[in-house]
Amino acid sequence: MSSHKKRTYHSEARKRQAVQTRSRILTAAKSLFHSKGFEGVTIEHIAQAADVSAPTIYGLFQSKRGVLRALMDEALPTDQFEALVKEAMQEKSAERHLALSAKIARCMYDAERAQMEIFQGAAILSPEFKELEKERELRRYMRQEESIKMIEKAGALLKGLNVSKARDILWAFTGRDIYRMFVIEQGWTSEEYEKWLSQLLVKTLIKIDL
Repeated sequence: MSSHKKRTYHSEARKRQAVQTRSRILTAAKSLFHSKGFEGVTIEHIAQAADVSAPTIYGLFQSKRGVLRALMDEALPTDQFEALVKEAMQEKSAERHLALSAKIARCMYDAERAQMEIFQGAAILSPEFKELEKERELRRYMRQEESIKMIEKAGALLKGLNVSKARDILWAFTGRDIYRMFVIEQGWTSEEYEKWLSQLLVKTLIKIDL
């Protein structure tokens, strides 16, 4: 075996090992956050449960907040999320575009559902979580501006709404709290939530030709 092939083999082996280590850490952290609560868990606890060193976790995630961020970001795989966003941005129909916005919200929160208890507990107890959630919500808010501008450019925005107010409405209605109240607390199915949200967004944001 040439030295080049050996290097390639060892490099690929290290990458696989790194992926496995990262997955093991996140699995351990998720279990601990559920059983002990976010504030009750330390990096050392996670390291022990994942059978790695604390410096390994710091090297991969920087902090406990970084571990939580990774859990939140991996709830819905990036490629799946980006595919849904791309489909929405290529859609010319304002009504269909908003239906896809509802679908994105449903898919995102369905994926997060198993971790919802972690997020809710952390939101109550941890200022760090609140800052992290604020960052995520700001990204969502900024991303939705493009959607509203597309609808406005098509001349479909409801009379009396400007881009700023329409974006505020889209951001609020597609937020996690509404999903939590309807699906988690009131027992709606995800399909019922998505259908209701789609209809609400269409009625609230765009002109419908009768």
